[in-house]
Amino acid sequence: MAESVPAASDRGLLNAWSVYLRPRVLVVVFLGFSSGLPLALSGSTLLIWMREAGVDLGTIGLFAAVGTPYTIKFLWAPLVDALDVPLLSRLLGRRRGWLIFSQLLLIAAIVFLGLCDPVTSLRFVAIGALLVATASATQDIVIDAFRVESLEESEQAAGMASYVAAYRIGMLASTAGALFLVSGFEAYGFDKHAAWSVGYIVTAAFVVIGILAALFATEPAKSAAANVAHASETPLTRVFRAAYGAFSEFLSREMAFAILAFVVLFKFTDALAGAMTAPFVIDLGFSRNEYAAIIKGVGLAATLIGGFAGGLLARAYPLAMSLWIGGILQAVANLAFSWQATRGHDIGWLTFAIVAENFTSAIGTVIFVAYLSALCKNPLHTATQFALLTALAAVGRTYLSSGAGFVAAATGWTAFFAICALAAIPGLLLLAWLQARGHFSALE
Repeated sequence: MAESVPAASDRGLLNAWSVYLRPRVLVVVFLGFSSGLPLALSGSTLLIWMREAGVDLGTIGLFAAVGTPYTIKFLWAPLVDALDVPLLSRLLGRRRGWLIFSQLLLIAAIVFLGLCDPVTSLRFVAIGALLVATASATQDIVIDAFRVESLEESEQAAGMASYVAAYRIGMLASTAGALFLVSGFEAYGFDKHAAWSVGYIVTAAFVVIGILAALFATEPAKSAAANVAHASETPLTRVFRAAYGAFSEFLSREMAFAILAFVVLFKFTDALAGAMTAPFVIDLGFSRNEYAAIIKGVGLAATLIGGFAGGLLARAYPLAMSLWIGGILQAVANLAFSWQATRGHDIGWLTFAIVAENFTSAIGTVIFVAYLSALCKNPLHTATQFALLTALAAVGRTYLSSGAGFVAAATGWTAFFAICALAAIPGLLLLAWLQARGHFSALE
């Protein structure tokens, strides 16, 4: 009897899933974890530490501004595109040398922040958070360029889905994981400040995962081609050319400023809500362990499923349609927190709200990263252009949401999250405007 032959659809499905096991994609997965790790340590996890220390909501909201390095990282991205890190770049290559350098800086910054005390010196806490954000932003510059340059076109969708899923796992490690660590050290006999400090130090060690990924990776071929182009230029000339070329090329595009405004506003609905979600949960009377357990369990599952769902959407639908789906879903999810505010300490509804937020945010992020990647094609300044775009995307999280604490205090939690949902409207209006003028057709 002849052996059965797998159906064509089965072979297609196997091929679609096998891309996730390719070495280049797996390296991106571990780098995604390293990229997602530090954001919460200078954000939501730090805010919980500050709230427990008695810092008022207005001050907590202002701490969103410590994310400034994420919005101005394009200013030093030309250095990453044009220069080598002494010794490391010679041993590992231009991109991998910068990866290791930024990750070592990140470990040192997280340890410094963990040794600060919000009770006695908010100034040093702010400095520590700025250092973490700066090292993290530098790491992001390199990882984004490495991902765009190292993955083949057929691997980009899988790479983005895997990257976003791993990014969210990294955030989970620095939110739920860090909170469990702090509670564990308290139970072991550490006082509150010591528990938080040791929790941060242990979390800093997680960055080693990204270091190992960088060591096992291979330098992108496009990076080598860029090195050849740079060989005849002085370092200063290379920096100037990388900066000028990146900005002039982008700004010469049709509808450039509308594109930049869309990049700022698309994730604003998420950024506004995310700035106050952790204090909201604590104010409703949930313990840090309850919050962490939900994020670690069903929240993680929702993030992973949402990330891969976003990847499938990006492959199945045109880019504009995918952005519509992601933009609407991430806005509507905020209304679950509005209802949560009316329910009070209801663990079941909080679980639903976090699942909805994680799932839709992951979908929106994967599709948004696909859009940003489509805008960056030139290996001579991939890092600079992608840094510019992601820095602008961080404007919503860093500046536009910095007054979120005051809005929440003035309106109450129910109205606040409804306002967060409405904050998606400007971005969606720009999406419609760009789509009508053929912007997405040109990209595809």
